[in-house]
Amino acid sequence: METISEELPFLQDLVKGLAIQFGSSCEVVLHDLTRPYDSTIVAIENGHITGRKVGGPGTNLGLEILRGNADNGNRYGYITQTKEGRMLRSSSIFMKDRSGRTIGSLCINSDITDLLVAEQTLRSMTMAGPAPEVKETFVSNVSDLLDALIQEAQGQVGKPVAVMHKEDKMRMVELLDRKGALLVKKGGERICQYLNISKYTLYSYLEEIKSAGQRDTLDKVDGLKD
Repeated sequence: METISEELPFLQDLVKGLAIQFGSSCEVVLHDLTRPYDSTIVAIENGHITGRKVGGPGTNLGLEILRGNADNGNRYGYITQTKEGRMLRSSSIFMKDRSGRTIGSLCINSDITDLLVAEQTLRSMTMAGPAPEVKETFVSNVSDLLDALIQEAQGQVGKPVAVMHKEDKMRMVELLDRKGALLVKKGGERICQYLNISKYTLYSYLEEIKSAGQRDTLDKVDGLKD
């Protein structure tokens, strides 16, 4: 497969078939990761589970795959949580073209909230098999995704922006870059606004990080050069 669009009719049928097979508590999503990241969803069934629809954005996991910082692409049976607090058991399968470039993903998100509050026997059934701890953020627009990544990075730095020194801000920029935030359209601009730094300063931080051996490339930085 070279593009998602060339197999879209079959993939749409696959999405619908999986959703019918597993019922209304199972969301199935097809992402075209060659599209702008704020509109990667090209097919979705049972989108009420995460509040998403066709034309919506990808999640932070997709960004990490595109950024090249995930050890393994496909992930199976991991536990995530929606912003409403619903618990999901999810699997994400990534598709590549002949050159090995990631072009899309098929994601299955089963709402297991009601099962988790049932008897212990049911809980053990839903958690059977490996369930690695993975943090995935489901949003309806890419701006919310950026906000979630920024908040996560700030939590790791452990300081409010008002008292951050240069080293703290550089650490936050490094964390955001590794999470793929700079691949998102206007991601660099949003980070600059949050940290109260200029675009030049952000680029300077990235150069320093690279020089220190903490970063391998600047090629994919979004919107930093005029």
